[in-house]
Amino acid sequence: MRLSKSLIPTLKETPAEAQIVSHRLMLRAGMVRQMASGIYAWLPLGQRVLAKIAQIVREEQDAAGAEEVLMPTIQSADLWRESGRYDAYGKEMLRITDRHERELLFGPTNEEMITAIMRDSIKSYRELPQIPYHIQWKFRDEVRPRFGVLRGREFLMKDAYSFDLDREGAVVAYKKMMLAYMRTFQRIGITAIPMRADTGQIGGDLSHEFHVLAPTGESGVFYDAAFEAGDATSATDIEAFYEQMTTIYAATDEKHDLAAWDKIPAERKREGRGIEVGQIFYFGTKYSEAMNFAVTGPDGQKFFPEMGSYGIGVSRLVGAIIEAKHDEAGIIWPDAIAPFKAAILNLRQGDATTDALCEKIYASFGNEALYDDREERAGAKFAEADLLGHPWQIIIGPRGAVNGMVELKRRATGERFELPVEEALAKVRG
Repeated sequence: MRLSKSLIPTLKETPAEAQIVSHRLMLRAGMVRQMASGIYAWLPLGQRVLAKIAQIVREEQDAAGAEEVLMPTIQSADLWRESGRYDAYGKEMLRITDRHERELLFGPTNEEMITAIMRDSIKSYRELPQIPYHIQWKFRDEVRPRFGVLRGREFLMKDAYSFDLDREGAVVAYKKMMLAYMRTFQRIGITAIPMRADTGQIGGDLSHEFHVLAPTGESGVFYDAAFEAGDATSATDIEAFYEQMTTIYAATDEKHDLAAWDKIPAERKREGRGIEVGQIFYFGTKYSEAMNFAVTGPDGQKFFPEMGSYGIGVSRLVGAIIEAKHDEAGIIWPDAIAPFKAAILNLRQGDATTDALCEKIYASFGNEALYDDREERAGAKFAEADLLGHPWQIIIGPRGAVNGMVELKRRATGERFELPVEEALAKVRG
C-alpha cells in the first residue's frame, strides 16, 4: 500500500476522550474511529490486524478439530426463554422488536442458538463429538463503555461450542481448547496466563480465563514464572500439557491464595497486571437439558449431550496487545499480526535512483509493505513509522541507493543495520 493513497488518518494530538494507551494509539494511528458510544469503525490498518489475528485463531481452531460456521447476530428471544436466560441476563442484552412485534435481541453470546442448531441436526451418539465455532460480531450494552476496544459495546469474538457423549469426552474437548488457546497466543506473539475463573452468566463448574500481561491491565495477577517458559506450539501430549498448565499456580487478585502462593520458590514468583482476552467453560447439560436437545445413545436410550463453550475476544486482543507492546513513540507490533511487515521510507522523493530502488523493493513485498512515498520531511516519516509500529523500517536515501544499500531498523529494539538490498529483504522476511 502506498501511504500517499491510503486511508490512514493519523493524528498528531491525543484525543481528549482516550484514557488508556491502546485507545490513544489506535486513534492516533488511524486504526479506528468512534461512531457511537462504545462502537467503532475499523479503518484499513485496524482491519488488517483484526484479519491476521482472526486467521491465527481460525487455524488453531481448525487444528483442534473444530469446524467453522457463521450464525446470525440477531437472535430470537424465544430461544433464550427456553434456556431461562432471557430475563436473567439483564440490561447488557440489547432487546429489539421487529415490525411484526416479534421479540429479538442482538446476540451477546450463542449458547442458545448453537444448541438449537445442533438439536435440529444431531440425532445419534454416532454424530458426536462436535465442536462448531464462528468469528462474529457481538453486542453487550455496557453501562459505561470506555477504554476503546477493551470495553466497547460491539466487539468481534471467536466462540466455539463442544458437544460430547459424556463428561469424560467434554473434559477432553476442554483440554484441547486450552492447548489451542495457548498455541494461538504464542503464535500471535504475546504471553497469556490461564487462570481458574468464575463461570458467570455462562454457568458450569469449570472455567479458565486467559490474561495477557500488561502494565496497564485491569486485574492484578500472581503467577509462577514457569508459565513464561512453556512452549505450547511444540506440545503434543494434551493431557500432560493440561496437567502442567493447571498445577502451576496462577490467580487474579480476586482468587489469590496465600497458602498456594507461599509454596512457590521466591525466585519464580511473579506479580503484575493482566487483561482478560479469552475464557473457556465446561457446563455439562445446562443448555442441552433446558432446551430439550437429546440424542439416542448406544443403548437406544435418550441422553443430553455434555457441553462447553470457548471464547476469544478478537477485537479486544488488538487493544491488549498494544497495552503490552508499545513505547513512547507508538505501537510495537509482533511480527505475526502487524498490519505490514515493513515500512519503506523514501528519504528523497523525486530522486530517480532512490525512487527506482523503493519501487523495486515495494513490488517485491506484494501487499505486505507500506510505502511512504509522500513529499514529507524525513523526521515526519520516521515518527509516523514508529507510531504505526511496523516490525521493520527499510530506510532508503540517495547515497545508499547508488550503492544498492539500505538502512534497516528493527522497531522492537531500535537496532539499525546498513545492508545490501537482498540481505536486508532476507532479514525482514525471516
